[in-house]
Amino acid sequence: MKLLLASASPRRREILAGLGLRFTVRPADVVETPEPGEAAGDYVLRVARDKAAVAGESATPGTLVLAADTEVVIDGEILGKPRDAEDAARMLRRLAGREHEVLTGLALAEPASGREAAHVEISRVRFAPMIDAEIAWYVASGEPMDKAGAYAVQGLGALFVEAVIGSHSNVVGLPVHALYRLCGALGVDLKALRTGSPG
Repeated sequence: MKLLLASASPRRREILAGLGLRFTVRPADVVETPEPGEAAGDYVLRVARDKAAVAGESATPGTLVLAADTEVVIDGEILGKPRDAEDAARMLRRLAGREHEVLTGLALAEPASGREAAHVEISRVRFAPMIDAEIAWYVASGEPMDKAGAYAVQGLGALFVEAVIGSHSNVVGLPVHALYRLCGALGVDLKALRTGSPG
């Protein structure tokens, strides 16, 4: 069984590599815009499934396609990635001193058989209060610019995260235990996909 990651995210690649897994990368280009009235959980799951379907169209037999979509949600609103530095600062001011949710839609598909397993992982993150100077410093670092919610819990953003309730890897972009469970649901031993594992 071969693992195909349908994502350009360097964070997801790092997580899979950190697990010692053998995988290839084929980003899937899909529309990532919430539909009117679409709940955040429904949205991330739909996008993940769409990515898996697109990447799976040209997958060879014996391929397992992994796709994910991670979003930061506060007061029911999906924050997405900031458009510019001003937008990043706006997001951080909104998150500062409060709790928000991080949702990841995870889809695992076996195109040859048509089987799929999917899941939405939810973690809560509590931000410390931030003064304007801290926000300006963090935005100037450049780290927030390609991150959902304008921060990276695995980077400098950790300076301002007081607590993560739930899966930490989910906040980074790929909930590892959920992936392990989804593999099991499809009858795949994730451990066997590690480099150097038999088969």
